[in-house]
Amino acid sequence: MTKEDVLRESSVGDSVPGRYSIISRNSERPVIHQVASAPMPSDCEFSFFDPNDPLCREVLLDPRTTVPELFAVLRQWVPQVQRNISVIGNEILKRGCGVNDRDGLTDMTLLHYCCKAGAPGIGDAESAASFARQLLSLGAEPSLRSRWTNMNALHYAAYFDVPPLIRVVLQASQPGEVDATCSDFDFGTVLHIAASNLCTSAVKCLLELGANPAFRNDKGQCPADVVPEPLDMPLEIADAAVQAKELRTLLQEVLPRPDDLLPLLPARPPGLISDKTRAQLSSMGLHIGDKVIIAGQKVGTLRFCGSTEFAGGLWAGVELHQPVGKNDGSVAGVQYFTCPIKHGIFAPLSKVSKLSERRKSSPRQPTAPVPHPRRIDLARVTSKVNTGTSLIDPVKNANVLKKKQQLINISPTHSSKGIRFKYSIRNT
Repeated sequence: MTKEDVLRESSVGDSVPGRYSIISRNSERPVIHQVASAPMPSDCEFSFFDPNDPLCREVLLDPRTTVPELFAVLRQWVPQVQRNISVIGNEILKRGCGVNDRDGLTDMTLLHYCCKAGAPGIGDAESAASFARQLLSLGAEPSLRSRWTNMNALHYAAYFDVPPLIRVVLQASQPGEVDATCSDFDFGTVLHIAASNLCTSAVKCLLELGANPAFRNDKGQCPADVVPEPLDMPLEIADAAVQAKELRTLLQEVLPRPDDLLPLLPARPPGLISDKTRAQLSSMGLHIGDKVIIAGQKVGTLRFCGSTEFAGGLWAGVELHQPVGKNDGSVAGVQYFTCPIKHGIFAPLSKVSKLSERRKSSPRQPTAPVPHPRRIDLARVTSKVNTGTSLIDPVKNANVLKKKQQLINISPTHSSKGIRFKYSIRNT
């Protein structure tokens, strides 16, 4: 039903050569570190890095071990690494890494890795939460997103079912971030992400913290709708059928009842716009009634602009010219404007622009569906991401970065595909 402007421009920064043990920082601008392989001791009997092993610990504490190499260690999805997130993370910071710098392979920050590291059965939630507080105190930005998964720290914490991280991140986030959406989950919210992966603890935590169970994604689904069906689950996780049923029931029970909600949330007076909203519209050259285009695709007439009950920030309500919308101008019982059913849609004001005469005269149909690139299953490249050993060739680094952009075009869904994807994203 709604989207938020999730494609924020995050700091691209500079690429840092991988062979420097200490990085000279002339500014606070975040950087993207080059890809490297995990620094395994020559006599090590393990296939993974174990900070508790004397030989591995010697490498970890060696100042010649670089930031890219330590990021490669963090990519290893094993308890020995994930339960030592603070030890490895602090070694990365000691080498001059900025708190918002990114791993060149995954485009993830230390806070992103920290939210993964609390996963049940793999990491230590309390230890990860403690390190997250340290990162946030140093200036870690919780709203930053990986440009390949479009997930922020809260999304990762919900995806890996880590309530302590959810609480820590939300405490440092802007109001309304509890319902932050993600394009790779059909513009569903954090609650959609948790529900689609049977993360019951995360769902309960998010509901307690005010997540909206009635928020609908681009497919018109609320979180209860994206809980996997037992018949769609792979055999190896069929025992989760009972959990899925209980989770769906929980999410359905907390949905607001239309009959109860309408008297509490009456329709808003038409044409009522605050001075701040009017000034924002004016700065964009927009007025209520103008023909607009949403995200360069859907065309309609601007009918509403202002704050809403379903999400924070300024939202635009648009009456589309074609019946490709999500509603009739109402959301969760609140009537923001009136239009025919399936002609109404809401979008962040930042995604709306005035329809130019040149665009209107173009023979191209603005409402034509945009073909999406073919999805690629990253499970086939899991082993490469686990160790970070297969993509390391400084000479071919430019080609690697191009290939990664193609490989990370992933879109988890609410079905069993979403659950299967969980096992591949853990290795990124």
